[in-house]
Amino acid sequence: RYAVLVSDTRPGEVFVSNSLEGPWEHLGPVQVAQNEYSNLARLANLSIMVRPDGDYMIVARSGAVWISKNGILGPYTIQGPSVFSTVPEMRGFTTLEDPVVWYSGGYYHIVVNDWRPRKAYHLTSKDGINDWRFHGLAYDPTVAFLRHTDGTVNLWHKIERPGVVIQDGHVTHFTFSVLDVEKNLERGDDNHSSKVIVVPFDGAALDRDLQQADAASTSRFTP
Repeated sequence: RYAVLVSDTRPGEVFVSNSLEGPWEHLGPVQVAQNEYSNLARLANLSIMVRPDGDYMIVARSGAVWISKNGILGPYTIQGPSVFSTVPEMRGFTTLEDPVVWYSGGYYHIVVNDWRPRKAYHLTSKDGINDWRFHGLAYDPTVAFLRHTDGTVNLWHKIERPGVVIQDGHVTHFTFSVLDVEKNLERGDDNHSSKVIVVPFDGAALDRDLQQADAASTSRFTP
């Protein structure tokens, strides 16, 4: 079945269907087990995936990693503090939102948007829970990277809510919500309505480059 997880506007509700065309059935709410990290259980900007071991994994806006061994509804156990707070380069970042999580090339990946500077950052981890590594900028709206094959370049003031399409184990496309003005300047009677764009991406090259860099780093420090 296909599944859609809705958060913020609804308290973490899952809907399922045998077809993308519907009809969609309400499966139920996401449950979170109580533990010492329950203060990170806010059901906002939830990104969900199925791990290679079959467990379900959610990364919330807080940066907390949730794991369920009992299906898509949980209960999910929060694994520790926000991964953003455990990455030295990201400590002090307070305006992060819209994380997307996926697994490819032997790594768990997070791309997370920082709405104040309008930039996004890329992190990886081998097990999806510990030792998240910071790889710097994922994308920057001030850089002309959205290029068409005919040479046309699109510049958007805001590029947010990243999502990924994965085929054959690699990311082939990113989806973004984009806007050409600040949100408070987008009104109902103008032509600045937000749009969803689909951007081709060479995820196989990303995974290969990360693996090669990791291998080079390991060999450099192996006695």
